[in-house]
Amino acid sequence: MSSARDQVQRLLALVPYLRENDGARVDDVAAEFGVRPKQIIADLKVLWFCGLPGAQMGDLIEIDIDAAEGDGVIHLNNADYLARPLRLAADEALALLTALRTLREVTAGQDRDAVDRAIAKLEKAAGEGAAAIEGSAAHVHVEPAAPEIADLVNRGLAGKRRMHLTYDVPSRDETTERDVDPMRLVVSEGRSYLEAWCRLAEDVRLFRLDRIAAAKLLDLPSEPPPEATPRDLSNGMFQPSEQDLLATVKLEPPARWVAEYYPMESVEEAPGNSLVVKLRVADTAWLQRLILRLGGTATVLDPQDLGKQIAETAREALSAYDDQLP
Repeated sequence: MSSARDQVQRLLALVPYLRENDGARVDDVAAEFGVRPKQIIADLKVLWFCGLPGAQMGDLIEIDIDAAEGDGVIHLNNADYLARPLRLAADEALALLTALRTLREVTAGQDRDAVDRAIAKLEKAAGEGAAAIEGSAAHVHVEPAAPEIADLVNRGLAGKRRMHLTYDVPSRDETTERDVDPMRLVVSEGRSYLEAWCRLAEDVRLFRLDRIAAAKLLDLPSEPPPEATPRDLSNGMFQPSEQDLLATVKLEPPARWVAEYYPMESVEEAPGNSLVVKLRVADTAWLQRLILRLGGTATVLDPQDLGKQIAETAREALSAYDDQLP
């Protein structure tokens, strides 16, 4: 199904497209616009009765419907007043520029050159609004990866080749070696990731590009198994699971922001303007780093063993500073 709004937008783009591609096949036009061939036929039958306000029958757009339905080719005439394609509105140009600038940070070599050319054309097309768009899009930032890593990852994806990664895992303070079948590049929360089927973990994994210490293309095809489906990242990188540890943490006023920044199972007000929150934790080392970073304004109430372990780590860190004092 195609909504009326979608159809109007498509019709406005369809006329200049058909004027530049006389005799285009219905199937090809449908593929270009992402709809079924029968929808294109329906669009043509609407265009057949379109023209400028006050126009007579002879002034309407002319379409050879018989050729479209019978031979599958489209001929359109008498639409010179719609020769130019739609211009992007300022917010549309901004959105497209932002996406291109983000894409630029995860590409390399010829791909990055192509993105740069697209950005230059879009800025030129934006005309007088280019400066405003440039300023608005300047906030886009993605943590950079080594150019040679970005280039190899892009080549692996384009060529559908398996890769060998040397990958740093800060949470375990170790470097691992693994073969992966690349699936896609994603950008989330200012960082770029390679999503791939990991043959070491036998599961889909996300690898931060700036943590890939080395990469090598293998002479093997990338063949993720049928169960290797891309993750839904619409709600952020961290997706809590029922199998993850459920931790209870007390947040003092300076740490209340944590309840808004991370996914929570529950949030309750507590005396002294503090909060008691419950959250799922896949990696206890991550929670330990968070609590230590909050500098005494957060306490793990449950599991108690984890809370005691974090408190002991904090005491050891403080004693190390005491030993260095004169």
